[in-house]
Amino acid sequence: MEFKDYYKVLGVDKSASQDEIKKKFRKLARTCHPDKVFGDEKAGAEEKFKAAAEAYEILGDPEKRKEYDELGKGWEGRSNAARSRSYSPSPNTEYHFDGTGFSDFFEQFFGGKRGGFETHYSQAPHSGGFSMRGQDIEAEIMITLEEALHGSNRKVSLSKSDPTTGKEKVHTYNVSIPKGIREGQRLRVSKQGHSGHGAGEPGDLYLHARFAKHPDFRVKGTDLYSEIELFPWDATLGTTVEIHTLDGNVRLKIPEFTSAGKIFRIKGKGLPSSCEA
Repeated sequence: MEFKDYYKVLGVDKSASQDEIKKKFRKLARTCHPDKVFGDEKAGAEEKFKAAAEAYEILGDPEKRKEYDELGKGWEGRSNAARSRSYSPSPNTEYHFDGTGFSDFFEQFFGGKRGGFETHYSQAPHSGGFSMRGQDIEAEIMITLEEALHGSNRKVSLSKSDPTTGKEKVHTYNVSIPKGIREGQRLRVSKQGHSGHGAGEPGDLYLHARFAKHPDFRVKGTDLYSEIELFPWDATLGTTVEIHTLDGNVRLKIPEFTSAGKIFRIKGKGLPSSCEA
């Protein structure tokens, strides 16, 4: 597993301020956002965007950045323990989920995989014994704000290995991301968790939605917040600016004597108010 140099991904020095890191991410993400690149360059741009979002997920958070800096060259010594924590939800089966949008390095050290431990027992018909439902598997899936606005279809894969046989099998699923999905909302893939025992049914796979950091917006409920940079004379005299939204650009009139921190509302340009399954 390769160590991820997140400073190099964003193109900043280790001494960069949080503001410098934010500006660099915004600049990089704008140039390689999946919705802004088309044709043969789209696949490469998506990978760059995911890498930048992953790097900013750590470096953009002072606490995670401190942990990452402390990890440094000592990451190899911690990898085995982290791998055990991340990939072993039960004593019988290991799994690896591919679809969060984050790399193995991120997952091992900063979370994202969780094992479900809820077990259900039921009487197996005509057997006189019992059956045990398989454990659920839970993981995170990174979703862009554009996907939350319009909905999408995503391919994810889950590989499960049985230590008794040493064999690993990869299962690939098409997951529908509904329009209006919320941060933390769970998507259920029926009967794709751990196998049951006896006549017990398999558990389910639950994917917890996690919004990727966006270069322009922060989310609060269904509202999106963005910052406008104005020259002092424009704030004093008034002007008209072009505002980028998830659904195209709009023009916004800035009145005279606008003070810093003033909030303008553009109706209907946030996220959908309800989830469409």
